[in-house]
Amino acid sequence: MIPFFVMVKCQLGETYKVANAIADAEIASEIYSTSGDYDLLVKFYIDDNDDIGRFVNEKVHPVPGIQDTKTIITFKAF
Repeated sequence: MIPFFVMVKCQLGETYKVANAIADAEIASEIYSTSGDYDLLVKFYIDDNDDIGRFVNEKVHPVPGIQDTKTIITFKAF
């Protein structure tokens, strides 16, 4: 399994709706609210042979209320 994170900027007033929609879709391992430029930090795992870009495009971007995302690809856990 490959872990990666997506920082999510939500439309104003939509953060809780977006977080709940991602949780209800059961595609994320962990969802955190954050401060700063992005509203949520979401941890995902995909199979080794799956494509991160396709996953984000097909599973994350369609969630209503998302304004922008930033994907963080990880290399090694310590």
